[in-house]
Amino acid sequence: MNRDPWAPYELATAVDVDYLSAFATATDEDRRHWARTRQYGEEILPVINEHWENGHYPLDLVRRMGELDLFTDGLRIPGHAHFSPLAAGLVAMELSRADGSMAAAAAVQGGLVLRSLKFFGSPEQQEQYLEPVASGKLLGGFALTEPHHGSDAVGLESSARRDGKHWIINGHKKWIGNGAAGGITIVWVRDVADSQVKGFIIDQGTPGYEAAPVRGKGVLRAIEQAEIRLTDVRVPESARLTGAESFKEVSRALVDTRVNVGWSALGHAQFLFEAALQYAKQRTQFGKPLAAHQMIQERLAQMLAEITNMQLQCAAVAGIQAAGQLKDTQASLLKFHNTRAARRIASTARDLLGGNGILLENHVIRHVGDIEALHTYEGTESVQALILGRDLTGFSAFS
Repeated sequence: MNRDPWAPYELATAVDVDYLSAFATATDEDRRHWARTRQYGEEILPVINEHWENGHYPLDLVRRMGELDLFTDGLRIPGHAHFSPLAAGLVAMELSRADGSMAAAAAVQGGLVLRSLKFFGSPEQQEQYLEPVASGKLLGGFALTEPHHGSDAVGLESSARRDGKHWIINGHKKWIGNGAAGGITIVWVRDVADSQVKGFIIDQGTPGYEAAPVRGKGVLRAIEQAEIRLTDVRVPESARLTGAESFKEVSRALVDTRVNVGWSALGHAQFLFEAALQYAKQRTQFGKPLAAHQMIQERLAQMLAEITNMQLQCAAVAGIQAAGQLKDTQASLLKFHNTRAARRIASTARDLLGGNGILLENHVIRHVGDIEALHTYEGTESVQALILGRDLTGFSAFS
């Protein structure tokens, strides 16, 4: 087939390779949620590269996810769609297949903020916040990570001190998605009285709350993550998440979002594999399509094996979630395996596209970069390995 050498490559068409039918059990309702997310991805694809390149956070695209009811992440929120664990995974996968920044925004808004409100909020807090957060009308941040406490978040230093009917909060947070978006932030701090971790809902306009987006990022450039300084921030007792009394509750929220990361890694990898496959068919070198070369076919087969293993792990974890039996170690294994596999697929896809692999117009380099962030957040590879190692050996390598 003769191809116009000046025509752009068409690499974004979904191929939906599922070699071992990992998602064959998806119900019609699951597939409707998946299709709605695919629609969103098709809407944003023509514009997302410009936002990514310019480091611009398109809040209209974030709110559009709320309009399409994509934030609930398996939670039961009155008036909103309820996703099965498989549907929640497919939505996370499809968002990342479109763009990592918007997928990260959804993970914060639904996976962390909405989940914290649903799990730990008082009836009054849920009445006030669940609907606007689920609909995307109110953006929320989840402030756990600190400049000196990432992997060892349990050692956080930000503090809260009771003062009559109020709390005085001081501290420093970093890498907080939506932390400067003008909404609310759920801030996790240590109570100076009992040294336990507690959560507070803080309006970002509260005096003493200062936030600015982290600049200079080479990945996830279409979402703003804030550095936050809390200086004598005064909030009423009604702002405290009454269902969270220790770091154990924070960990409970993070288990499900770790599963979300495993699915997101699959979404990125799925795009990269399908882009490489389509490019290999369209690109001619040495007198024939790349896809006709033995070396290219071997690489595609290797990528297919990685993708299939990722899909099978995702589907297995979704089944365990549906049975209500998910363990934190199983979530760690999914995150550990899938982000590592996504990195390998990213490297192969980038290499297969040659110089065209670094052009934003082909989308590949955006996914390659964003996978690096995914590999790090919600617990680095090393942390997941230590969680698994502790489970396997009975010895903890954590301090």
